[in-house]
Amino acid sequence: MYPEIFHISFLHTYGVLVALAFLTALWMASRLGKEAGLNVEAVTNLGVYCALAAIAGAKVMIFLVDMPYYLEHPREFFSFATLQAGGVFYGGLIAALVIAWWYMRRMRLPLLKTADVFAPGIALGHGIGRLGCFSAGCCWGLECHRPWAVTFRNPVANELVGVPLDRPLHPTQLYEAAAEFAIFGLLYWQFHKPHAKGAIISLYLMMYSAARFVVEFFRYHEQGNLFGGPLDTSQWISLGLFALGASYFVASRRRASAQPA
Repeated sequence: MYPEIFHISFLHTYGVLVALAFLTALWMASRLGKEAGLNVEAVTNLGVYCALAAIAGAKVMIFLVDMPYYLEHPREFFSFATLQAGGVFYGGLIAALVIAWWYMRRMRLPLLKTADVFAPGIALGHGIGRLGCFSAGCCWGLECHRPWAVTFRNPVANELVGVPLDRPLHPTQLYEAAAEFAIFGLLYWQFHKPHAKGAIISLYLMMYSAARFVVEFFRYHEQGNLFGGPLDTSQWISLGLFALGASYFVASRRRASAQPA
């Protein structure tokens, strides 16, 4: 809707909101880490490393998802448009999880307890980031004729991300942002209740995967579904992460119920 701030071409709303999302998520993780009795400096450094890994992983996932296009247009690997693109969130999430596992082992941070500390902040930051997507026009939805449909008319948005203009679309960015803010509220509430280690990150994986799976049905995909099937790449990843989160969540509940009162 508003890809530029005050019509300053180099100051994009998306970048400003992504920076705000990172700072907010880092602040939330540091705050919850202090409440949990963790080393706040180590938690903060972990957040910075994960952010850098997420940026790289999101970019790599772009190439993997659209590999046929990039093989036909190899110059696009290093184009300015590719540099500006936000990337695929799941690629960033997977890369961040790998780096987080390595850093936590190195700094001897408790794996599950630290993951629980970061889960609410990830949801909150991602929700703010999706507002950035909406401002830029990226990650747009399919054509929609519901009362809540949105129509992009700013030519700058079309030039930056290719969103179609003057056509009512599903506001998939807002769908996902609303889901993330709701997930943050539930996780923050659950964090301050007695819970098993790993329960918060498990809930995040389950709830976000379910939300993303549904939103993908209303989102436009230039590359089509994976192998021409009924689901796209993000939906298959959603199924895998949901299974991972659900399996641990159920196992932790069973262990907790088996322990004597």
